[in-house]
Amino acid sequence: MKQPVPAPRELVGVVHLPALPGAPGWKGDMGALLERAAADARALSAGGLRRAIVENFGDRPFFKDSVPPETVAGLACAVQHLAGAVPELELGLNVLRNDARAALGIAAVLPLRFVRINVHVGAMVTDQGLIEGRAAQTLRERQRLCPQVELWCDVHVKHAQPLAGEDLIDAARDTLERGLADVLILSGRATGSPPELRDLARVRAACPTARLYLGSGLHPGNAAELLAHADGAIVGTSLKRGGHVDQPVDPERVRALLASVARL
Repeated sequence: MKQPVPAPRELVGVVHLPALPGAPGWKGDMGALLERAAADARALSAGGLRRAIVENFGDRPFFKDSVPPETVAGLACAVQHLAGAVPELELGLNVLRNDARAALGIAAVLPLRFVRINVHVGAMVTDQGLIEGRAAQTLRERQRLCPQVELWCDVHVKHAQPLAGEDLIDAARDTLERGLADVLILSGRATGSPPELRDLARVRAACPTARLYLGSGLHPGNAAELLAHADGAIVGTSLKRGGHVDQPVDPERVRALLASVARL
């Protein structure tokens, strides 16, 4: 009997925006910010990626929920610029730390395919304080504004701890079945760190039909073991020059990771 051909694993790059207007690290030059973002997006595309997610990564420290209007304006400007500068890249958006409503508002007027939500259901204790999921509001706003946009939702997001020791598997099932997430994301404990292989395997076994993506830590050395349990990965740090998150995207590192995934 002929065996089915496994589906290819998808890699999604990250465009880490420098600090936007109003953030402590803002440099006062939107043109330079947009060109740096476009350079990273072009490098991701040149390396062979076809999707990327945009993040206000430089806005540390983050607001825990609603971001101010200048952040929304800056993100919308960046997404519009990238859509024009690198039209071959399909774009997603993550409004850090957890402003799903702002992301959906931008998606209603610009060509975004998905938004990432760090805390969609449950509650997490973070360096911004207690963040609660707002799945009921988010799903209704998505339906009203941009029903075609997918919700990519973290399960026990990085840089956070679940309130009252919520079990990982319970959180994954709730995010999928009660929060109606289109994609589940599982990350390590911090930026650039991979999830525990045991945790990844447990979530896959508990949610066998879910689209499950890695949210951090993928590199050529661990791609085989991690992607054995996942449908794809969001990759940021390991695609940067020298593997440092504050450096530009290196298209050679993109090609190397894609090659390692292609060999699986």
